Amino acid sequence: MNKMRVFVVFLCLWAAVSAADNLKYKDPKQPLNARIEDLMRRMTLEEKVGQMTLVERREASPDAMKQYFIGAVLSGGGSVPKPKASAADWMEMVDGIQKAALSTRLGIPMVYGIDAVHGNNNVYRATIFPHNVGLGVTRDPQLVKRIGAATALEVRATGIQCAFTPTVSVCRDPRWGRCFETYSEDHTIVQSMTEIIPGLQGDLPAGSQKGIPFVAGKEKVVACAKHFVGDGGTTRELYQNDTATNMKDLFSIHLPAYYDSISKGVATVMISYSSWNGKKMHANRDLITGLLKNKLKFEGFVISDWEGIDKLTTPPRQNYTYSVEAGVLAGIDMFMIADRFPEFITNLTTLVKSNAIPMTRIHDAVRRILRVKFVMGLFEAPLADPSLAKHLGSQEHRELARKAVRKSLVLLKNGKASDNLLLPLPKKAPKILVAGSHADNLGFQCGGWTMEWQGFNGNNQTDGTTILAAIKKAVDPSTQVVYSENPDASFVKGGGFSHAIVVVGEVPYTEKFGDSANLTMADPGPSTIESVCGSMRCVVVVVSGRPVVMEPYVGRIDALVAAWLPGSEGQGVADVLFGDYGFSGKLARTWFKSVDQLPMNVGDAHYDPLFSFGFGLITPPSNA
Repeated sequence: MNKMRVFVVFLCLWAAVSAADNLKYKDPKQPLNARIEDLMRRMTLEEKVGQMTLVERREASPDAMKQYFIGAVLSGGGSVPKPKASAADWMEMVDGIQKAALSTRLGIPMVYGIDAVHGNNNVYRATIFPHNVGLGVTRDPQLVKRIGAATALEVRATGIQCAFTPTVSVCRDPRWGRCFETYSEDHTIVQSMTEIIPGLQGDLPAGSQKGIPFVAGKEKVVACAKHFVGDGGTTRELYQNDTATNMKDLFSIHLPAYYDSISKGVATVMISYSSWNGKKMHANRDLITGLLKNKLKFEGFVISDWEGIDKLTTPPRQNYTYSVEAGVLAGIDMFMIADRFPEFITNLTTLVKSNAIPMTRIHDAVRRILRVKFVMGLFEAPLADPSLAKHLGSQEHRELARKAVRKSLVLLKNGKASDNLLLPLPKKAPKILVAGSHADNLGFQCGGWTMEWQGFNGNNQTDGTTILAAIKKAVDPSTQVVYSENPDASFVKGGGFSHAIVVVGEVPYTEKFGDSANLTMADPGPSTIESVCGSMRCVVVVVSGRPVVMEPYVGRIDALVAAWLPGSEGQGVADVLFGDYGFSGKLARTWFKSVDQLPMNVGDAHYDPLFSFGFGLITPPSNA
């Protein structure tokens, strides 16, 4: 009897070990494709559809994660666990959602994404780097790669594993509200800036096959090249509109940065809201499946933009079943559904069961999603690493951002005559005036996609150094710094000032809220320039997401600096104004005279700019 019991126990143990041995997808020693196929074989249709679904964090309840087998979760702009949430707060939230995903039958971990487009910009006390419009000016791919690595650490410091960046669009018209998210009007600069991808994801191992996604462990994140393809070339209303161009221009201007992104192992590609010659990109099978997947050999997964398939009809969601079918058949693998995800899941499941969408298309999507999850080590390390919290807003990252600010500034004018230069400014002066709506406003200098979707106004939503605070720190202790946001001429003339620094520009915006027909500075910027620069020597610092109208003010200004959207480290602006470092930036965008000239890009027959592409005065450090 004892022998029989021993035999039964042996059989049970053998069966348990054999079952474990058969779970190849849980074994990191197994080949990648073997893990994918083993897991695919075990999944139901409902589990596969769940992997294709990306929901906003407020919808990611434990019950929803378990019932629908949700594959991915995101924070929309400004969507946070609680106001001024710490790294620990973020980790707790993400891990809570992850534990619900892991408790499902197969325990497939979810991936969490966030729009970390210039640092982990939704997170309190994160380092906010200059927006891409400034980084393109640096023409320094290695600096941008370091920014990618720092951003990856700050994203991982909150337990998040995916950053919806970089934007590799080529903005051909600054009236487009997303121009500040792009590096340049010149595709070669945009291509060089794709070096941010190995910064975010890690360097591809030698001999890697082109198109295979790569993420090098828990200190790196999944990157996302966006928005495929041509959104920087839209016409008329610009946002979500039509890119009316021939195939030659599409391939020569808007596609090259995707070639580079794919060759560097980018794990995901996001589709554009826009159309190409009238065909919505979210339904464009020729470009998504035919070009991106088949011709360019992209093996990561394709993701929709926020409710992107909803907009395939006018009005949106007029025929949602059609929208789901068109998006899936076009080749989109994961769908950013946000809140009404049960309807998406129901529609997609029904379409598959009725053979309107073949299982081969579902299997392609799920294989791609699982490939990225396996490659990034998510099955082995699905939970946050508390030791990474120290990287959020670290001094090292702030110094890197400060350096990026210095290199992104462009000196457009210095003195009304070559023998009467104003910059660099002396640190020791009796009394200087600082004016302008943007001098003491951290939200304005960070721009959109900072703490909130549309950015913020003021100094109380995150940490950083305003330009005014930076000036006060840069000057000699004996120098009196007087700040007046919009002084009148009598105040300026009677103040006994040595010179003035006027900081003006645009207020924050994103997407359609940034589309502009006039590209003017925000009030009272023009009147501040008039009252200050009409009375004394001044340098005007323009804080903006793109070139803005500067006529008729240029003749009255002694010095003009394009600071773009420098982010949280305003000290980088003062570093260069006062000569600790020289100006080195060169325009990566054409600065127009009048909006009537637009669109106008370098090489156009009618090219007649105020400041041409590549322009930028160079100054040595004052101690050189």
